[in-house]
Amino acid sequence: MKRKVVAFVSSMLLCLTSAVSFAAETIKIGALYPMSGRGGLYGQDSEAAIKIALAEVNAKGLPGGKKLDVIVTDDQSKPALAVTLAKRYITEDKVKFLYGVVSSGAALAVTEVSKEYKTIFVGTDHAATDLTANAFQKYYFRVSNNTYQSMAAGALYMKDEMKGAKKIAYIGPDYAYGRDQIAELKYSLGKLGVQYEMVGEFWPKLYEPDYTSYITAIIKAQPDVLVSGFWGGDTVAFIKQAKAYGLFKKMKYFHPDGGGNYEVFSTLGAECPEGLIMSARHHNNWPETKENKDFVAKFKKATGRYPSYAAEGAYAGILAIAEAIKKVGNADDTEALIKAMEGMKVRLPEDPKGFASYIDPKTHQMVQAQAIGVTVKNDKFAPAKYMLGKFKVYPADKIMPTQEYIDILIKTKKK
Repeated sequence: MKRKVVAFVSSMLLCLTSAVSFAAETIKIGALYPMSGRGGLYGQDSEAAIKIALAEVNAKGLPGGKKLDVIVTDDQSKPALAVTLAKRYITEDKVKFLYGVVSSGAALAVTEVSKEYKTIFVGTDHAATDLTANAFQKYYFRVSNNTYQSMAAGALYMKDEMKGAKKIAYIGPDYAYGRDQIAELKYSLGKLGVQYEMVGEFWPKLYEPDYTSYITAIIKAQPDVLVSGFWGGDTVAFIKQAKAYGLFKKMKYFHPDGGGNYEVFSTLGAECPEGLIMSARHHNNWPETKENKDFVAKFKKATGRYPSYAAEGAYAGILAIAEAIKKVGNADDTEALIKAMEGMKVRLPEDPKGFASYIDPKTHQMVQAQAIGVTVKNDKFAPAKYMLGKFKVYPADKIMPTQEYIDILIKTKKK
C-alpha cells in the first residue's frame, strides 16, 4: 500500500539528527484518504492542504521543539481497508492521531478503531451526522460541517426565499448519505412550520451512469423545487443530463450540501446552468476575508489549481491539533488533549468576519456558519465559468442538530 510522509523539517536538522532522534522530534498523524478514482481529487487536495498547514504550524513551533508530520495512505474509501490501515498506524507507526477520511462508511468503521485504541480521530471530510450523534465516542472530532447543518440551513433558505414553493421532489444516492439529507430536511422544515407536499423521492445508485428515467419521472411529478443530495461526479452527470431535458427551466434546483463544490463548477465550465441554488463546506469566493483569500492563493500557488472543499477541512484539522498540543504542552496526554479540543475556537478560511469556528463540547462537531448561493457567471476561478453568488448566510448556532433529533437518531438506529 502506497504511503507518503508529509513532513516539514529543515535540511540541516535532517543532517544532524539520527533516524531515532528524528522520530522523537516529531508527532505523527496517520491520515486516510482516497488518492485515486472518483474520490481521488478530494484526497489529493487534502494532502496539498495538509502541507500548507504543516508549514504554518511547524514554522511557529510546538512545545519542546516538536514538529508535526503526517503519513498519508490511500484507503480507497473502503471501510475494511481503512480499519486495517488505522490499526497499523496505531500499532506500528505509533501515530498520536488518526485523520481525514472522505467516505462516511469508512469513517464509521475507523471511529470504532479510534475508540478501541483510545486514539483521537480528527475527521476532516465525511458528513454523516451519525458520527457525532448515535455513533459518537469521545475520541472522535469533526472539523467540517455535517449533513444536518447543511440541510438545516437549506430549510431556513426555503422558508425565507422560496415562499411560493409548495411541492418538493428529492433525488439522492441510495445509501446513508443521500437518505440522511432528506430526513434532516423534512425534520428541519417541520420544526420551522413550513407547509409542503412531497411529490416524489428518487433513489439512483451511487455512480449511476444514466439518469434519464429519473429525470423524466421528476418532470412528470411537476415539483416547484427539486432538492438534490448528490456529490462530486454524480452532481456533474445529473446536471448535464437534466439540462438536456430542460429540467432547470421547469423547476428550481436546490442542492444544500455538496452541490456548490468548486470541482463541480470547474468540470462543468460553460455548461453550468445559471440560477441553481447550492452550497458547499468551503467556497473559493466567500467569505471575502484575508484568511480565505490567503488560503486559496497559497493552494493555487502550490498546486496550480483552486481547492475543492475537502482541502479546507484538511487544513482546519491540522490547525486544531496544533492548538490542542500547545494548550496541553505535549501530545502524550490523550485525555488532556480531548479536554483542550472541546470548545476550542479556530479561525478558519470559511469563517465570516466576526466569527470563529468552534468545537461543540458535547458532540465534538465543529460549529460553523453556512452560506447558500446561486450560480452566476464568474470566470475569476478558471476553468470554472460560473460560481456561487448572491449568498445568504445562516448563523452557526441556528443550524446545529437539536438534542431531539440526536435522540431520534439514537432511537432509530437501536431498532
